[in-house]
Amino acid sequence: MEQALSLLKQEKWRIIDQSSLGPHFNALQSFAMDDTLCHLVGLGSSFPTARSWVHHQTIVLGIQDTKLPFLEDGLHYLEEQGYRYIVRNSGGLAVVLDEGVLNLSLIFPDTEKGIDINKGYEAMWALIKQMFADFNVTIEAREIVGSYCPGSYDLSINGKKFAGISQRRIRKGVAVQIYLCINGKGEERAKLIQQFYERARKGAETKWVFPDIQPEVMASLSDLLNSELTVQDVMLRFLNVLKSMSKEIFSAQLTGDEFTLYEEYFKRIVDRNEKFV
Repeated sequence: MEQALSLLKQEKWRIIDQSSLGPHFNALQSFAMDDTLCHLVGLGSSFPTARSWVHHQTIVLGIQDTKLPFLEDGLHYLEEQGYRYIVRNSGGLAVVLDEGVLNLSLIFPDTEKGIDINKGYEAMWALIKQMFADFNVTIEAREIVGSYCPGSYDLSINGKKFAGISQRRIRKGVAVQIYLCINGKGEERAKLIQQFYERARKGAETKWVFPDIQPEVMASLSDLLNSELTVQDVMLRFLNVLKSMSKEIFSAQLTGDEFTLYEEYFKRIVDRNEKFV
């Protein structure tokens, strides 16, 4: 864990806060943004960057989800429930994003020795434990069977998952991403994905393994900590931890040349999505 903490101790952290852009901020823009930042940080033309983002009523599908035999029926159900959907450019399976879910990305340069994949996950786990160190709880990292998008670095309290971590690597840059269910009902989010899979699969045998979702294994941090947390509360905790681990944190949106690179990555992910859905 000490090695993971060392990743958080950067000389400077560039902060890009996109947590309050509202319902018109599309998740495709977020994934293009992280790809852009991976590229820039990997080249050494940007400091390590911490980005926060919130998307309203959006289901983010994994590429594997596009292989579901009755995908159109599942997507139609999501639309009926008032959700948009996109396919992300990294691994994993379907997750729910809404105004009660805060997403955080940490973008590091991959050093000469390389950042071991587990070290990236553990850096994010360490960050979250620091953020909520004032609560008398144990935050575990292990797969929560029955959750949506299960993985070995699901974060949970008392066996209930509130977060999932993923990674993306581009051109010597590493983006470690997490979604944190801050408030709202984790169980209701899980029921939505459960119904999506029921309609998109209809019990058919598939080459791919999809989760058998048990909604009761998912919850929000507000419920698990018995504290009415908001996205803004958690953002403050996030910034305070980064500030304590670096000499400087500073806010800086994309500059002209950086934005040109972002437009290229955005076009790429839009084109990919048009092939999938």
